Amino acid sequence: MADVKIAAQSRTEFGKGASRRIRGAGKVPAVIYGHGAEPVHVTLPGHELMMALKTPNVLITLDIEGREELVIPKAVQREAIRGFLVHLDLLIVKRGEKVTVEIPIVTEGEVGPGGGLLEHVLSALPVEAEATHIPESVTVSVDGLEVGSSILAKDIALPSGTTLAIDGEDVVIQVLQPQAEEPAAEGAGEEGAEEPATA
Repeated sequence: MADVKIAAQSRTEFGKGASRRIRGAGKVPAVIYGHGAEPVHVTLPGHELMMALKTPNVLITLDIEGREELVIPKAVQREAIRGFLVHLDLLIVKRGEKVTVEIPIVTEGEVGPGGGLLEHVLSALPVEAEATHIPESVTVSVDGLEVGSSILAKDIALPSGTTLAIDGEDVVIQVLQPQAEEPAAEGAGEEGAEEPATA
């Protein structure tokens, strides 16, 4: 998996005004926590961080003014419309320890004939993996699945050293019967019924 190194600066200013100034300078406010340590507030370079976060569960080595800390993103806040980074929570990890993360589920293949609709009950799979060997994603074949079929968490092949962090019986993907469209005449009748009220 990807391992990125980013320089971080300690942050002493807090509040909305300070956060706006940080983002205005092209940086992102973040909090580092974990392993019983007091939370550490830092600012990170916006562009480098954005590029790093293109990889799910990216492992980041932070250089905090000469002190290195190994972290993974735990919560990413983005601006709703433009999508730029607003704030980040980072979790301290140690090489060799297990962490619980969600990894993206990628589907391949086509569902069977009959026009079934593929529903992702889960878009990401909760797993436990060694902090420096978190899979980037898992691939699930839906080829030939018929209406009413489902794929359970236990059916998904995981890389060595990775285990499920949810019940194996949980449904991850299912194929649904398409909903029949309502007849157009029904809608027209409703419109006609409203006409006297507007007169």
